[in-house]
Amino acid sequence: MSVRDMVEKDYYAALGVPKDAPAADIKKAYRKLARELHPDKNPGDTKAEARFKEISEAYDVLSDERRRREYDEARALFQSGRFSGGPGGFPGNSGGYGSGYAGTGAGGGFAGASGGINMDDLLGGFSDLFQRQSPGRGPKRGVDIEAEVTISFEKSLTGLEAAVRIPGAATCTTCNGLGSRPGTMPRTCPVCRGLGVISRSQGGFALSEPCRECLGKGQLIDHPCPDCHGSGRREREQRIRIPAGVADGQRLKVRGRGTPGERGGSPGDLEVTVHVQPHPVFGREGPNLTIALPITFSEATLGASVRVPTLDGAPLTVKVPPGTSSGKRLRAKGRGVPKTGGGSGDLIVTVEVAVPKPTDLSPKARTALQEFALAHPGDPREALMAQLGQQ
Repeated sequence: MSVRDMVEKDYYAALGVPKDAPAADIKKAYRKLARELHPDKNPGDTKAEARFKEISEAYDVLSDERRRREYDEARALFQSGRFSGGPGGFPGNSGGYGSGYAGTGAGGGFAGASGGINMDDLLGGFSDLFQRQSPGRGPKRGVDIEAEVTISFEKSLTGLEAAVRIPGAATCTTCNGLGSRPGTMPRTCPVCRGLGVISRSQGGFALSEPCRECLGKGQLIDHPCPDCHGSGRREREQRIRIPAGVADGQRLKVRGRGTPGERGGSPGDLEVTVHVQPHPVFGREGPNLTIALPITFSEATLGASVRVPTLDGAPLTVKVPPGTSSGKRLRAKGRGVPKTGGGSGDLIVTVEVAVPKPTDLSPKARTALQEFALAHPGDPREALMAQLGQQ
């Protein structure tokens, strides 16, 4: 997060949350927008891709407690004008220190109309903040990245190596990360001389503030790169290993695959949300696979051994007990989803008694059913009606 970002960008507005939003609401808003704006769902839509980058950047800052606090404090300072460098740079009278100056005393504070301001806290805290954001200082860890990938139901059970598109995560090859059009170079800011901050003297004190000319970057780009638009980064493709048994909506973290660090800092992490396409026949309940299996009336009544289709094509036969009713669940051990610690879940077979259409009955079958009705005249609704007193 650069000083320019702190000054110019409203990350709360980007995610559509209030400034006092709890971390859970910020995460929920980001995930909702990320699903809507992800490049895989909006191919060729440059506006959606730009918004996706915007919300990703906003979430990177607001999801980190320390970075969010720094962002809030810096924006509050600039909005209040206390680092403007002009008159009234501190709260109190309009004439700068004015009559509000009461000496530093033991506490090192200034007393004015608004109460006391501890200069040690003010200069120490925000001087550290600006130094951390200034270019050329210490190493900076790369940003964590969130991405999405869609795989087939079959592949979710066997595992695979999948390609994941990551917007803005790699150095732009057109400009080699400089951000300027090929054949041109960024120039050092003449105001801050490349430091990104400028110092102003206020009596016996020196205050640092972000350079207004380059907005804290230390460089000016007169001719931005046409491919990365001055950011120095472009989309790249990462290949990651997706384990067998991954579930729809599961999030996988790959350490060190996020945005590269700066000035020797470690890279961020990559967190991938996996979407599993539904299967036309099979479903899933945790570690178990499910399937609805049609059986005939005679199989349900008399019992039978019936063949069950499987994803891997391996033969499977289940025994249907005599008198099985529609909706009964049968279990085939170890024929379900692979488990992380070894072994597999089960295959849950739900039997459904298939009732033939009258038009599908042959004269012989119709006669047989009529004879069955005469031979077995019982009323299956008799007990139900008796419970309600409706004989």
